Amino acid sequence: MKIIMLGAPGAGKGTQAKMIAEKYSVPHVSTGDIFRANIKNGTELGKQAKEYMDKGLLVPDELTVKILLDRVAQEDCKNGYVLDGFPRTIPQAEVLDKALTELGEKVDYAIDVDVPDENIVNRMGGRRACLKCGATYHVVYNAPKTEGVCDVCGEKLVLREDDKPETVQKRLTVYHDQTQPLIEYYDKKGILKEVDGTVDMNDVFAAICSILG
Repeated sequence: MKIIMLGAPGAGKGTQAKMIAEKYSVPHVSTGDIFRANIKNGTELGKQAKEYMDKGLLVPDELTVKILLDRVAQEDCKNGYVLDGFPRTIPQAEVLDKALTELGEKVDYAIDVDVPDENIVNRMGGRRACLKCGATYHVVYNAPKTEGVCDVCGEKLVLREDDKPETVQKRLTVYHDQTQPLIEYYDKKGILKEVDGTVDMNDVFAAICSILG
C-alpha cells in the first residue's frame, strides 16, 4: 500500500501520516527526515544534497527522487509506505511516477486532507512552541496548564515565525500555486481520495481508514 499525503501546510497531514503508518505497519517516509538522515550519515546522495542546501538552493527533483527511492527500497518498505512532503509539484510527481513504473510499482492512493485557508491561518496562529524542549501547544486545542509556559520544562512559549498569519498566508499562496495542481493530477489517475480536515483528527483518521479498508 503506497500512499501519498496531500494538503496545505497546517492541514494535519503529517499527523495523519504517522497514524496511518502505525495502524497499517508501514513506514512514515518524510522527505525532510530522509534528507537529514542521509546528510548525517554522510552518504553519497546526502553529500550531493548538502551541496545544494549549503548554497541555499532547492535540491533538484531527480536527486530528491533518488534519495526517496533509496529509502523505499529498504526492507521495511516492502509492504508499502506513507509519503509525506513529496511530491510538491507536478514535475516531481512525474519523475516519481516514471521511477516507480520502471520498478514495476505505482502509488495506490493520494489522500488530500482538505482544510480551507481561513481555518489554517486560525489553527497555526494559535500554535505555541517551547524553543528549549521542542514541546508544542495550541491555545485552543491543546493549551498548556499555565498560559504561555511549557508544561514540560517551564520555559516561556513563543509564536514561531512560521506560524505568524502573514507567513502562513505566504506559505498557502505557494501551496496553491505549486502543490494544489497535484490534486487534479492524481484525480485524473483515479487514485485521489479527499477527506474533510476540519473535523476532529480522530474523525479524519476514521475517514482515511474507511478509504484504505
